[in-house]
Amino acid sequence: MLEVRTDLALEAHEAYAKENKGEIPGVSTDVEDGKEIKITRVRILDKRGEKIIGKPIGTYVTIEAQNLRDFEQDLQDELSKTVAKELDDIIKLDEDKTALVVGLGNWNVTPDALGPKVVSRLMITRHLKRLMPDSLEKGTRPVCAISPGVLGITGIETSEIIQGVVKKIEPDIAIVVDALASRRLSRVSTTIQISDTGISPGSGVGNRRTGLNESILKIPVIAVGVPTVVDAATMANDTIDMVIDNLIKNSKGAKEFYNMLKGIDRNEKLELINEVLSPYAANLMVTPKEVDSIIDNISKIVANGLNIALQPSIHLKDINRYIN
Repeated sequence: MLEVRTDLALEAHEAYAKENKGEIPGVSTDVEDGKEIKITRVRILDKRGEKIIGKPIGTYVTIEAQNLRDFEQDLQDELSKTVAKELDDIIKLDEDKTALVVGLGNWNVTPDALGPKVVSRLMITRHLKRLMPDSLEKGTRPVCAISPGVLGITGIETSEIIQGVVKKIEPDIAIVVDALASRRLSRVSTTIQISDTGISPGSGVGNRRTGLNESILKIPVIAVGVPTVVDAATMANDTIDMVIDNLIKNSKGAKEFYNMLKGIDRNEKLELINEVLSPYAANLMVTPKEVDSIIDNISKIVANGLNIALQPSIHLKDINRYIN
């Protein structure tokens, strides 16, 4: 398996396909390429695909909207509806079943604050459903949420907190929201990944914690993530590859030399770059300078998508009024 520092199954698939120039055994993909929104579904079908991609067997939906950084309201609403539709296809939950939303991350660190921000904008109804059901619209689903913080703040493993909550309130499904790492700056804050395989908190920044998945929580676990950071070494490696490709394309001479550079093993290049970076910036992660507004914006989109999927009887206009 090619080492790719990314949480996105799509990027792991792209990296392997590029290296091997062919279909990947045990993996299927389909693409919907719209005017502004592109949806790619990567399905890992068996252990062969799991080993090659490095992700558990399951479905990974990647929603991309390159114009999202323009903060245009119509696109944001369309993206929220797309997120809701893809979630609805995966969740398949009766309206009387309880959903628990978990906002992972550290609310004190902006690139990692997506989960708590989303939770703060959710329509929470479990307590109302129990205490005053007649005041709610028909079809309102009981939804509860928690932002458990991180190990460095609480001293408790996130998985332990969530297991305790699940054991006590017995939800029928858990939806986990977290910030992810990408290998491309173009996908930071423009991409949303939805999967039915759960999540490993902190994996994108090389800080692996106990996973949150069906085998751990004993209920279906849906993961919703947005890349907010890029590994500096991976970004530098990709930049070098782009420079070499450009030199090969435009150079009138020395093509053999540039082809020789291109032929250097990718993992060897990554090791060399890490060696150069490590004395000064070990495990450096890069995020856009406008990350505050990006996180605020994308959290509204994800929260809207969750609200629409979990509360189909409520109109988007009312949801927008609720979270803004």
